[in-house]
Amino acid sequence: MENTLLIGLSRQMTLERQIDVIANNVANVNTNGYKADKSLFQEYLMPVAHADNFVGRDRVFSYVQDRAAWHDFGRGSIEQTGNPLDVAIDGKAFLAVQTPGGERYTRDGALQINAQGQLTTADGNLVLGTGGPITFQPNDRDIVISSDGTVTVREGVNTLTDSVRGKLRLVSFAQPQLLQKEGSNLFSAPNGDAQADTTTRVSQGFIEKSNVSAVSEMSRLIEVSRTYTQISAILQQQGDMRRTAIERLADVPS
Repeated sequence: MENTLLIGLSRQMTLERQIDVIANNVANVNTNGYKADKSLFQEYLMPVAHADNFVGRDRVFSYVQDRAAWHDFGRGSIEQTGNPLDVAIDGKAFLAVQTPGGERYTRDGALQINAQGQLTTADGNLVLGTGGPITFQPNDRDIVISSDGTVTVREGVNTLTDSVRGKLRLVSFAQPQLLQKEGSNLFSAPNGDAQADTTTRVSQGFIEKSNVSAVSEMSRLIEVSRTYTQISAILQQQGDMRRTAIERLADVPS
């Protein structure tokens, strides 16, 4: 196959994966605490040519390689909800939660209480405190989550004494780019290097929205789609030229 086609196909393959990344960002533009993904590309130089009549840098072919996708951990906009169970994280930390697959991490602070009185995420995963799951009593009222994550309540109607139900377990990572997305707005830490974060603060009654810019992502999606179409047209022209050349050579009298 001609080098033009190989180079064009390498670019189309990376553009196709980039479209998938952008489409996933757009689909999660309204997901609380969602962190956008970005594509990372690099130039791949083919060191030798397939013929000996190339000189100088003409012997080096430049391809496009889809190296990786990286997470944009920039903070999303903060929205006030007034819900005492909602928390927005002001810092680089994550909430630790317990899932059927083990401990996972999320920035989604839209919390709730299940039928067993346990604090959970919207998907039902247990929110972990420094001493395990946080559990409320049936007569608990006036839930307060302080800036350091301590959860206190008033017991009963006539009680004025605050009771502590736990403290949110906030963790951070030395290399957050190693975190892996697992769906449902959860991250896993393959290296298990979660560290207790005592500097990050939380705001009760607020929620962190997605950090995806819908306008930017849609503009990027249009740009990538147009580039893909342009390369397709170039490859089609190359194919037409090759077919025409073959047809004309076949018409040469013997």
